Amino acid sequence: MNRKLPPFPHLTLRFSSSSSSSSASPSPPPPRRLPPPVPLRDLLAHRLPLLHSPAPPPRSSPPVHPHADLLLRRRSGEATPESLHLELVKRGLTHDLFLSNHLVNSYAKSSRLACARQVFDCMLERNAVSWTCLVSGYVLSGITDEAFRVFRAMLGVGSECSRPTSFTFGSVLRACQDAGPDKLGFAVQVHGLVSKTVYASNTTVCNALISMYGNCSVGLPIQAQQVFDSTPVRDIITWNALMSVYAKKGHVVSTFTLFTAMLRDDSAIELRPNEHTFGSLITATTVSSCSSRVLEQVLARVLNSGSSGDLYVGSALVSAFARHGMLDEAKNIFLSLKERNAVTLNGLIVGLVKQHCSEEAVGIFMGTRDSVVVNADTYVVLLGAIAEFSVPEDGLMKGTELHGHVLRTGLIDLKIAISNSLVNMYAKCGAIDKACRVFQLLCTRDRVSWNTIISVLDQNGYCEGAMMKYCMMRQDCISPSNFAAISGLSSCASLRLLSAGQQVHCDAVKWGLDLDTSVSNALVKMYGECGARFECWEVFNSMAEHDVVSWNSIMGVMANLRAPIAESVEVFSKMMRSGLAPNKVTFVNLLATLSPSCVLELGKQVHAVVLKHGAIEDTAVDNALMSCYAKSGDMDSCEQLFSEISGRRDAVSWNSMISGYIYNGHLQE
Repeated sequence: MNRKLPPFPHLTLRFSSSSSSSSASPSPPPPRRLPPPVPLRDLLAHRLPLLHSPAPPPRSSPPVHPHADLLLRRRSGEATPESLHLELVKRGLTHDLFLSNHLVNSYAKSSRLACARQVFDCMLERNAVSWTCLVSGYVLSGITDEAFRVFRAMLGVGSECSRPTSFTFGSVLRACQDAGPDKLGFAVQVHGLVSKTVYASNTTVCNALISMYGNCSVGLPIQAQQVFDSTPVRDIITWNALMSVYAKKGHVVSTFTLFTAMLRDDSAIELRPNEHTFGSLITATTVSSCSSRVLEQVLARVLNSGSSGDLYVGSALVSAFARHGMLDEAKNIFLSLKERNAVTLNGLIVGLVKQHCSEEAVGIFMGTRDSVVVNADTYVVLLGAIAEFSVPEDGLMKGTELHGHVLRTGLIDLKIAISNSLVNMYAKCGAIDKACRVFQLLCTRDRVSWNTIISVLDQNGYCEGAMMKYCMMRQDCISPSNFAAISGLSSCASLRLLSAGQQVHCDAVKWGLDLDTSVSNALVKMYGECGARFECWEVFNSMAEHDVVSWNSIMGVMANLRAPIAESVEVFSKMMRSGLAPNKVTFVNLLATLSPSCVLELGKQVHAVVLKHGAIEDTAVDNALMSCYAKSGDMDSCEQLFSEISGRRDAVSWNSMISGYIYNGHLQE
């Protein structure tokens, strides 16, 4: 079991001294700790002169590395990262900078990040390649927060040989791209740092900036277009990057306009559409809802170009067919690909989950997990699929197996979304104790973590535990979300805790959650269950809009508090006048109000409305109608309705009939 490594702010760095050969002691210099991470904007002042100067010429080295046989065996597939590591230890080459960098890169590309980090920590000397390999490894595995921490630590070193390169900036910008709009501010700072270096006009960095702005910006990709326009030399990747931005945002016309402009471009670089070009065109037709004919034209062009077997194009095709519900075509393309990656697998799994084929999605993962290197997003999607298994016991077994697989990768300590998905999966499969254990083991908890555990406990009847977790969340200064507020109010309603419910109400008002209709509905129910009729009506009347749940909630409160029939009928009439169609809950609550008062005529009128809205085939409504007829003394109508539902009677149906006979004195019946 891999031990947990220390975070980068406490990382120990050791550098080999140039005078070590003449020293009397052969031991390396004592380790020194890195200073705490410095905010990026504070680093600009004293790092820019260093970054702006041209990169130093590479140090002289022999044309062929003396131990190149190790690298050749690794590249030919004869050696795994572990076997290469063992060979380095045997030969005493663990401090060779070139080989250590290669080992870090090999572990990182294999998603063995814990091993890559361990090798990195033990290196006596590091250069820009060392840092870049680790940063790119975290980015490839979706661990963006750790990639940012490594980048900050790299800037804090300040040595000339550890200056960020174009590849470093490209990886960091890719991490910002993956993080989305939340990291736009940090990404802009990175862009500012790049603009003061020799890489400001570097095509590779400009391409990364276009992709980053396209993914982090909301609305029209204006900044991405500006970077594209200012790029002095545009290659095929530059064009593909901007086309991908427009495609993902659903701008079909802009995507194909850019594609046409690329074909007509007369620059010195020859531009030919490649697999990424076609992938963007497929994505554009997939996102748009009115482009089926265009999709057929794109597919025809892809087939004519011979790119249908390409990994990127194949992944786009799998995702396109899966999103349209054409799962057979998606699976056939997936199986026909000679090479598959996490994107291909994720596209198929997401499509299967959306079509409620969760078991099949997990089966495909189990069959390909040895041949496809997956990322954190794959595990999040799979855990969500397992949570929807029709047989919870089967889901628990598969989920436990997948949990072990995640632990072996080391991703669970780095990606909190996986831990949150594990909590949800165990809860949906009925293992509440395991869900709570995973939550307790979390080193850091975000808003989603608290929302998940509070909802899990509330939905499974652990109302006291849900309220305890809610209080702990507030003590940690985490603001509640809509889901946490609704779950907290539901628990207060079940426990009849009016004071606690009022505290949650105050939080909802403070954070503006009471403007959400779902939260207001939960407030109505909570006050009603606690017997606070005045506060219940106050919340209901202050709502900006009412949905069916709002009306059902207030009518349920009126039934529980034995409100006058005239008031209940008036509320029902207002609901009908608002244009909302009543559902089965509406009729059950209304009939519950009428039953104690034995109002036969009103019961028959409600029965007519039930028939009009087609809710008569619902057993709960039928049982409520029978109870109303029985308490009104109309046993003939009660018996007739009982005979009409012979195929869907439940225990409540029989109890309604028996209690009706007893209520009306027909003891023999």
